[in-house]
Amino acid sequence: MNQPNKIQGFKVERSTIINLEKGKIPPQALDLEEVVLGAMMIDKKGVDEVIDMLSPDAFYKDANKYIFEAIFKLFESSEPIDLLTVSSQLKKDSKLDIAGGDFYLISLTQKVSSSAHIEFHARIILQKFIQRSLIKISNEIIEDSYDETKDVFDLLDRAEARLYEVTQGNIKRSSETSQELVRQAKKKIEEISNKEGISGVPSGFDKLDKLTSGWQESDLIIIAARPGMGKTALALSMARNIAVNQNIPVAFFSLEMSSIQLITRLISSETGLSSQKLRTGRLEKHEWEQLNVKVKALEKAPLFIDDTPSLSIFDLRAKSRRLSSQHGIKLIVVDYLQLMTTGGGMKGSGNREQEISTISRNLKALAKELSIPVIALSQLSRAVETRGGSKRPLLSDLRESGAIEQDADIVAFIYRPEYYKIDEWDDEERTPTEGQAEFIVAKHRNGGLDSIRLKFIPHLGKFENIDTFDSPFGNEFHSKMNAAANDDTFKPEKFPSSDEAFNTPEDDNDVPF
Repeated sequence: MNQPNKIQGFKVERSTIINLEKGKIPPQALDLEEVVLGAMMIDKKGVDEVIDMLSPDAFYKDANKYIFEAIFKLFESSEPIDLLTVSSQLKKDSKLDIAGGDFYLISLTQKVSSSAHIEFHARIILQKFIQRSLIKISNEIIEDSYDETKDVFDLLDRAEARLYEVTQGNIKRSSETSQELVRQAKKKIEEISNKEGISGVPSGFDKLDKLTSGWQESDLIIIAARPGMGKTALALSMARNIAVNQNIPVAFFSLEMSSIQLITRLISSETGLSSQKLRTGRLEKHEWEQLNVKVKALEKAPLFIDDTPSLSIFDLRAKSRRLSSQHGIKLIVVDYLQLMTTGGGMKGSGNREQEISTISRNLKALAKELSIPVIALSQLSRAVETRGGSKRPLLSDLRESGAIEQDADIVAFIYRPEYYKIDEWDDEERTPTEGQAEFIVAKHRNGGLDSIRLKFIPHLGKFENIDTFDSPFGNEFHSKMNAAANDDTFKPEKFPSSDEAFNTPEDDNDVPF
């Protein structure tokens, strides 16, 4: 039982006494804020160590925010930073008086003698800022949760997005000045110029990477085709090139096939063993050795496959944020867009066209939020089949929603004339279409358009650069053909036809992926 206490002649219960130690004072470190600012004004080394760690919002006291802003502007302009220059910059910004005047600036420099431990002090300031941010976000979530008019799944998505920003140490500003954006753009251009190769995530297809300079940050890429053209095979080939060859983390969301089926396809592509043999397990001794040796690179690859059926866009965004935070994924592949749902109660869940619009819009938002490219596979309408001629797909063939074309930064099609029994390309040379595909870039918001030929190997479910393709006929075939070209007396033996080479007896039941 609480014992009564006397305060100024009144009797009160102990439980009613205000305990200042548990008062609601926001987390702060004012002493350290002053020490860090003072160190930055007396030692250039201190500026270099913490200028990228902190932002004006990280400071609790308004006066300290204005002083850091002045220091940051001087740093951007490559001007010297000291007591006089900071005071001058604050005068230019008409903030000297509200920042405490020259007296406060002088007092800051007197608090320190060097920039020793400034990084450690800055990290504590940053921790206090994150704590304040979490408190603010939590209060907003509580307030939103009491609002009965708001959809619960929207609340969950927004709450997770806000917490993800804190996790990444990236409390976003509502707007940025052109000066800051120009500085960031110049820095990125310099990084690209100093970097060998391409600026984005390489697909592994040389001509495509030359056209796009790799898949770029924040881009939504739609790859569309009719069934049987090889959408999944192309996506897997790219994921394999990126994860195995470049060691870049990739997330692959498959709504159509199980993760075991996908990895079996990758094993087939990696080892050169047909999918039929892998399905039956009828391997020779040397093929088992081949499997064990060649699969090691795939085992080590940073490839993350999720085969959740009927995945909603809400779940996709949540899973992607976690993969980005935990594994640093640099590319997301979704196979395929029309199998996704908007999730319980999200706006646009009535009409299917509205649902697809919502999904494509959210995929673009996810690409921007995580600052990584998102590749979504898509079906084409049956209009392609009913059209005469070459049946080459068009943008108008995108199924169910024009919003896909609107939201996407790149729209590309896979076209295999061989599928439609067209034996020759409609080029000047009338080259054979057998075992070849065309990757048609029909929309490219930040670059040019082109059609790129790729080699398609049906029994391995694999796409390759057409110039570097290893012929199924073997090196002996090519050496004999070269000899024939240089020797008039050469009489070639009977070589296997392309049907014999690609369709071995054990592969007769295989269909294009």
